[in-house]
Amino acid sequence: MTDEHGTSTDVLIVGGGVGGVAAALAALRRGRSVIVTEEYDWLGGQLTSQAVPPDEHKWIEQFGCTRGYRAFREGVRDYYRTWYPLTGAARRQPDLNPGLGRVSRLCHEPRVAVAVLEGMLAPYRSAGKLRTLTGCRPVAAHVDGDRITAVTVASRAGDELTIEAPYVLDATELGDLLPLAGVEHVIGFESRAETGEPSAPGEAQPLNQQAFSWVFAVEHHDGADFTIDRPDTYGFWREYRPDYWPDRMLSLTAPHPRTLEATPRTFVPHPLAGPIVADQSKDGGDIDLWLFRRIFAREQYVPGFAASDITVVNWPMIDYLPGPLLGVTDDERAKHLEGARQLSFSMLYWLQTEAPRPDGGTGWPGLRMRPDVMGTDDGLAMAPYIRESRRIRAQTTIVEQDLSMTVRGDAGAVSYPDTVGVGMYRIDLHPSTGGDNYLDVPSSPFQIPLGALLPVRMGNLLAAGKNIGTTHITNGCYRLHPVEWNIGEAAGALAAHCLANSLTPHQVRADEGRLATFQRELQADGVELAWPDVKGY
Repeated sequence: MTDEHGTSTDVLIVGGGVGGVAAALAALRRGRSVIVTEEYDWLGGQLTSQAVPPDEHKWIEQFGCTRGYRAFREGVRDYYRTWYPLTGAARRQPDLNPGLGRVSRLCHEPRVAVAVLEGMLAPYRSAGKLRTLTGCRPVAAHVDGDRITAVTVASRAGDELTIEAPYVLDATELGDLLPLAGVEHVIGFESRAETGEPSAPGEAQPLNQQAFSWVFAVEHHDGADFTIDRPDTYGFWREYRPDYWPDRMLSLTAPHPRTLEATPRTFVPHPLAGPIVADQSKDGGDIDLWLFRRIFAREQYVPGFAASDITVVNWPMIDYLPGPLLGVTDDERAKHLEGARQLSFSMLYWLQTEAPRPDGGTGWPGLRMRPDVMGTDDGLAMAPYIRESRRIRAQTTIVEQDLSMTVRGDAGAVSYPDTVGVGMYRIDLHPSTGGDNYLDVPSSPFQIPLGALLPVRMGNLLAAGKNIGTTHITNGCYRLHPVEWNIGEAAGALAAHCLANSLTPHQVRADEGRLATFQRELQADGVELAWPDVKGY
């Protein structure tokens, strides 16, 4: 990958997750050249390398996302209809849910998402407009005043490439460009004095960050024994129990996300469950853990095609709590990443050997990891599932009282004059590294303000993922798949718009006429800027 002369492009997108792909498509549709760099082998982030089926709101089939995100969703369904031996009934379902999981109306395999995203990008590769560099991460940012002039990325082998671009988008999962470029940012939990948020603590807690998880997929075969070797740290994890947790982490009991009451779950591999319509506004779907994040339901396919379902283990019990990934040394970060991997392997071993069965026995030795589904050798997802990033000090910071139903009641969320999209999810904060249990706040359907994508100072860097100007609290509802896509799409469109009109992002936002022109462009491209008259949940 080394190029002593470097290379250049119109728009450089560092990070090829959900926001990064959406940003690339938006800029490419507007005729711009794009380079996307990505640390892992797959583009798609949460949808692919992190193996998390999309978390969405209850209106997703009708409205509340961009045309581009809807094209991705329909692309996933079409992929299954084209290539999989679906039953006639499944094939006729307009809202086909391949995995019949309870978490989402579109539970699918990571590799299918990879195929669809690659298909959406393929024409621009062929036209020479797009270059993707996987397996590399940013190691340096070259800055001149308030502008980033270039970013140096390094491959796993240590080869380096410096890329110049007039616009740089940070779409990494942890906001990796921010410290490299000296961009003002925040980590962890802000104080109530700073944000005015009713759920914030009295003092800032930068090392208090949402847990991350290392996801894996399993299938089950009666009578077989696929028990893995006992993990080295199994003894520790077998007894590990945070003070506020109702049982050991390696159990089937966890707090209810909204009431915090101890809530037993079930885990019984069973392939046939009948019709399921996922609707988290009525049922979180996490009581039956086999069905919760099932991504392949054998009953959707012709009889005899598959011997087992495939379900994803992304449960509260594998949320890693001993320490954060941000604000710590490289050695500490590596320790926590490995700790999360060991916790996930320990959960699998516990399920295979000690999990209670309805017949009074223990363990499901017929559980088998699916490394091929994850695209890895060890069976865990390529990347950890990241819930919280570094966040820019933005022109607009979205706070709890902007959208909390507890605060705003029937008034609905704040309307931003510089809206560039919409989103909806409860403020859903998982347990944190600072010792907090779940924080769950009902929210109203909300907008994405352009000011949240713009750093207070840096002129040509745009936030394109979970690193926008939210707080620790509001990140809990802006971090999900369709919102991240909309954020990335808006950022990519803005970079292209600025290039076409010789403007800066700050100039677009500051001028009412220029802002209106950009917003009309977004609407023409299928970006919804406001909600119809709906209520939150």
